[in-house]
Order: sequence, then structure tokens, then C-alpha cells
Amino acid sequence: MALSVIRSKRSLVKPSEQTPTGILDLSVLDRIPVLRVNTRTLHVFKHGLGAATVIREALSGALVPYYPLAGRLTQSKQGHLQIQCSGDGVWFVEASSSCTLHSLNYFDDVQSIPCDHLLPDPIPETENIDPLVQMQVTQFACGGYVIGLIFCHSICDGLGAAQFLNAVGELARGAEKPSIEPVWYRDFFPPPSQQTAVAALPNLPPGPPPMPDYRLEHANIDIPIDQIHQLKREFQEATGQTCSAFEIVAAGFWSSRTRAINFKPNTEVNLVFFANCRQILDPPLPKGFYGNCFFPVTIKASFESLIQASLIDVVKLIQESKANLPVEFAKYLKGEHLKDGQNPFAPPLAYTTLFISDWSRLGFNQVDYQWGPPVHVVPIQGSSIIPVGILGSLPLPNKGIRLMTWSVEEAHRHAFLDQMASWRN
Repeated sequence: MALSVIRSKRSLVKPSEQTPTGILDLSVLDRIPVLRVNTRTLHVFKHGLGAATVIREALSGALVPYYPLAGRLTQSKQGHLQIQCSGDGVWFVEASSSCTLHSLNYFDDVQSIPCDHLLPDPIPETENIDPLVQMQVTQFACGGYVIGLIFCHSICDGLGAAQFLNAVGELARGAEKPSIEPVWYRDFFPPPSQQTAVAALPNLPPGPPPMPDYRLEHANIDIPIDQIHQLKREFQEATGQTCSAFEIVAAGFWSSRTRAINFKPNTEVNLVFFANCRQILDPPLPKGFYGNCFFPVTIKASFESLIQASLIDVVKLIQESKANLPVEFAKYLKGEHLKDGQNPFAPPLAYTTLFISDWSRLGFNQVDYQWGPPVHVVPIQGSSIIPVGILGSLPLPNKGIRLMTWSVEEAHRHAFLDQMASWRN
């Protein structure tokens, strides 16, 4: 069934009360250039008549404690990214569709979702605004609704964005204030000295790097919860140690993709994932912090060693790298990466590098605006040339993991799916 969406109202939602004004500095992590992007997601809810009105009012209330999100990005004289706390508000679009979510299978097939209809349409240039948050609430004929969200990554990571949405949900359900008080606290990261940073800059070739000439295809892999439990039991029986669902899925994903592509001998392959670092700082970041605080864990292996390794061996490799995270993050905080010109936030963008991100524990699946949590949270592909897998939850009422991938060319897609099926059996 074709989706028809009518956008009926567009406006700025401002904080419901007067909020502080002025300039707030972002952390060194917030200012990393690779984060100067907008993340896009769809949140599918089965019930919620009149959702747009309820969410709009709750959003306005949540922007009081989260007032920086109602501001705008700016730059200091030194070129550092900052937030101008202006209270200008976030962009909000109300829309409707005569379709039912059931007829669209609740957008279970990521590849066929008409994202342009469900995400806020581009803001007219005449408006001359660049909000940090944009939201479209589309009401469907069945009473369900979809939130299309565009969020500036420079001000929040996934945990921070989910914390904000949960605050909106609490206010929508009648709470007087969010249960978690937001904390700015962006000065936890000591900036490296200007002299050290300049002296350590590597000699870069002129011009932009060449872009890869491949195009990545989408594939979903659904893993029921019983299968996850079985694989974790097998690991424990073999090693006497425990492992997480993420470690199991990441190991199977990396191994399966590598076997399917069948790289040339002596090729180095990389697995990269981003680990939350809130609790490994000393002292840990305060509860309520909603900025960026993560660090890339990069694991390198030869093609030959990876395809010869068992699933248990690869899980151990991932665990060893995770165990080194506090040490590597501490080095980064001290600026030691600058001494040799290495940037851990810039791993090689090539077909040999696989990224995986765990969305199952961020908190998006717990957001409730009055009518229950979403049946489905859908990440929108950000790049057609960066191999990635996003680990999320199976759409309700199913229990388990859905691995949403954009990681192989069409020529390798069937072999990849076959390999993903074989390692779980």
C-alpha cells in the first residue's frame, strides 16, 4: 500500500517558561568534526490518538530543563563549537495519513520505508533557522503514529537523546518534571594545549581523500532471544566466563561478513564500535549528563586469522579490547594520541572496516508518551559507503535482537546472509 502523508502544520516549539540565555561551551568530544551531523530515526507507535498535541505540549515543557536544545550552534573566536542559548525552540511538524500502520506492516521493512514522508521536510531557507532538534508526528488512520526525529549529534549522543525523549514522555504522562534532572557538565574533558595539538598534526595529503566506489545494500538479521541465550550458554560452557548479547552478535557479524567477502590474503580487517565512557571516568559523570561521552574501540585482525577463528575466539578478542578501554580512553584524555598524529575517531573508511553500534540499551524503546512504548525504532541509513550494523530490539511483541545492516555490496549479500545463518546453527 502506497503511503500518502499530508503535513498540516509547521512551527517552532519554544520552552514553556523563560529559560537562561547566553553561550555554553561544548566539550572537546562534542566538537569532534565527525559528529557535526544530524542523526535520523523513526519511532513507530501502535496507539495514540491526538499524539501530536500531547507531544507538542510535553516537548515545550521538557525544553525548560533542557533549554540548550532550544538554542542554536555557534562558534567562538577560536572556532570552537558552542551553543547559543536563545530559547528559539525546536522545529515541529504535524502530519496525517489515511493509511493504517497494519497495512504498512508497521514499517518492518526498513528498505521500503518512504523516509522523506515521515521525517520533517527541509526547513525553507527563508526561515533562516537551524534548530538542534526537528520532529514530525504523523497520525495514522488506525490511531497509531510515527515520530520522525532529526537530532544534532554535536549536542547529544544516543543515550543523551533517549534521556531527553524519556523526559518528554514523562511530562506527556502527567509528571510535573522529569525524573532525571539534566546535567550540562561539558568541562569534564580537559582540552589539549594549543601548542601540543598544532605540533602533533600529521602531514596530510592535499585535497579530500578519494571516495570508495562501492554501494552498500541493506539486510536485516533477526535473532530470537532463545537463540541468544543458547549462544551465551555455549560460550560459558566453553570458557567458564560470561559474555553479552552484543559481544556474541558482533563476533558473528564480523566473522560472517569477512568470510562472505573473501578478502585477499594478508588483508587487515577492522571492527569498530563506540563504547559509553560515562562510568569509567574518575569520578564518573553525574547522572543526567546528556552530552557525548563515548570512545571508539578498534579491533584489527588479518583476514586469515579471523576466518580461522571460532565464534568463541572472536568473542574473546572483543572482550580483550573492551577491557583495554579505560586505559585507551585515559590516554586520549591526556592527549597522548597527538604525539604520533593518530586520531582514534578517524578509523579507515574502507570496505575492510566494519562499524557496529548497539541501540538496544540506549532507552529509545522505553519512551512512552501515554499509550505505551514504540513497537519499532528504525535508524535511517546515514551513508551508503560506510559499512555498518546497528543492533536493536525485535519489533514488539517479539523478543530478541534485530541486526540492521548496510555492510556489503550486492555481489556479497547472499553469501553474507548464508554465513549469518550458519554461525547461529
